[in-house]
Amino acid sequence: MSYNIDTKCVQAGYTPGNGEPRQVPIIQSTTFKYATSEDMGKLFDLEASGYFYTRLQNPTNDYVAAKIAELEGGTAGMLTSSGQAANFFALFNVCECGSHIVSSSSIYGGTFNLIAVTMAKMGIDVTFVSPDCTEEELNAAFKDNTRAVFGETIANPALTVLDIEKFAKAAHSHGVPFIIDNTFPTPVNCRPIEWGADIVTHSTTKYMDGHGVAVGGAIVDSGRFDWMAHAEKFPGLCTPDESYHGITYAEKFGQGGAFITKCTAQLMRDFGCIQSPQNAFYLNLGLESLHVRMPKHVENGQAVAEFLKDHPKVANVNYSGLKDDKYYELAQKYMPNGGCGVVSFEIEGGRDAALRFMKELKLAAIETHVADARTCCLNPATSTHRQMSDEQLEAAGIPAGLIRMSCGLEDKEDLIADLAQALDAI
Repeated sequence: MSYNIDTKCVQAGYTPGNGEPRQVPIIQSTTFKYATSEDMGKLFDLEASGYFYTRLQNPTNDYVAAKIAELEGGTAGMLTSSGQAANFFALFNVCECGSHIVSSSSIYGGTFNLIAVTMAKMGIDVTFVSPDCTEEELNAAFKDNTRAVFGETIANPALTVLDIEKFAKAAHSHGVPFIIDNTFPTPVNCRPIEWGADIVTHSTTKYMDGHGVAVGGAIVDSGRFDWMAHAEKFPGLCTPDESYHGITYAEKFGQGGAFITKCTAQLMRDFGCIQSPQNAFYLNLGLESLHVRMPKHVENGQAVAEFLKDHPKVANVNYSGLKDDKYYELAQKYMPNGGCGVVSFEIEGGRDAALRFMKELKLAAIETHVADARTCCLNPATSTHRQMSDEQLEAAGIPAGLIRMSCGLEDKEDLIADLAQALDAI
């Protein structure tokens, strides 16, 4: 039976048997016992499913990953220790030294640094393009060694909305997968796979958790990208892996399982960025109310954005729910029920005025966090994006005086009152 997403948030991923725990059990064990060496050997050869060491896989994590995969409409999923680990694994799973990535320039600062600096040290090149680029400009960014396209559904913190179909079409025309970070809208408000995305990532630390208690990430494979059709581009998936007795992932596990199996068997094995079972348990509690919380976040974000756009001390507001926002039409196409509760705005007076405004806030807390039940805000240029130059900040749509405000689940009138008094103090 096919269920609606509200039901999947509550029920998907784990079905207890007769007399088994109703709630997802926390398997807080590093290791698992087997009767014979032959039984364990089958796991190491990828000839049987099961668990032998939590650094690679854990039942609790797999239950929760399966739920997220169902929510996104994918065929397989895995949890990671953070959203950064999820993005790195998703990209590195198809890239190697000498590869090239095409990426939207409007992405989270940490991810920008991951791709532009850290992965560059590994010999992986990148071309950043504007999220608003034309199809011609986007296609011109590809090279013979391009192996992936990357973007964010709603960029953090610029709040640009990506034209998913445009980026997916370009990726596919060049025979590479489109990887998209869907953290801000979550699958409740947008399911990129339905618009052509191949791999979806999440920082589960944000709305999926929703309460600021557990850092984590997730990767979901759509199961739609035909790796063998482009075998020369993806030898890691389409040629024998000698570290696993010559298994060819794309042949043995097919389109629906190859990507996540390789990501687990190789990258999680070697890097060990596993999410703890305890954190996965907390994450599942958040997922069970995700479909209830997201509409409230959107309602508060919309109310705050409408208040700010008419305020004389606010230079501009970025929120795709506003009809005069440049991304309104794209947002209506991909996220007709709203995107998220994050609003960014620039205060008249620049950086100094922005810092004064933040000091005056009473209800909204200054935090390096976003997408929480509690309202929080920050000035990206002096925090999350401080490693970027002024030129890079401008390219990413993040002026130095920008404020990112994540509207929580409080009463919207209280949020507006707090903004009003802080703006009056400037």
